[in-house]
Amino acid sequence: MRSSTASGVWSTSPQSFREFVATGAISDRGLSQLIKKSGWTSDELRSGFTRAYRVRLEAVNAFLGSEAGVLWLRNQTRSYTPFASLRQHAPQALRSAILADATDGSISAAGIMAALPTDFRLTRGYDDLDGVQNVCAIARCEDPRQCTSLLSWFYFLPACIQANASIGLVDQGFEVLNRR
Repeated sequence: MRSSTASGVWSTSPQSFREFVATGAISDRGLSQLIKKSGWTSDELRSGFTRAYRVRLEAVNAFLGSEAGVLWLRNQTRSYTPFASLRQHAPQALRSAILADATDGSISAAGIMAALPTDFRLTRGYDDLDGVQNVCAIARCEDPRQCTSLLSWFYFLPACIQANASIGLVDQGFEVLNRR
């Protein structure tokens, strides 16, 4: 993860972030900046990142492969780019991380983040990338920063996936009933 301030860009290693989630230890300035900009307390972030959401892999796969799911992935990654390949593969990278985390029947923000096949970064000022984080649970934000931070995007991501995959199951049930 990276955080930009007026005085520089701070990178946080995956190990530092895993340590923070596991123990609460904040071992570098980049992570400290990300937490301060998030609008969450450290404890809230740790709890949110480790919260497991039960999902069915088939339902998650069906949602992410649907027209609505593909559009959702594009929207969620519109300002996020894998470091080397830039924007072209961001939706596929996010999709693969979500599915990899869902194989055991649950997903979490920390699990999705750990499964990302490449580093993600927020890009602003390059082509049409505006740096906007598309937090999908705006109504749940209690602080304006919670709707605009990178950590909030990850924080809300598994709940949004669970909800969208569940809606897909309901839609499939209605289709079955309508065919009878």
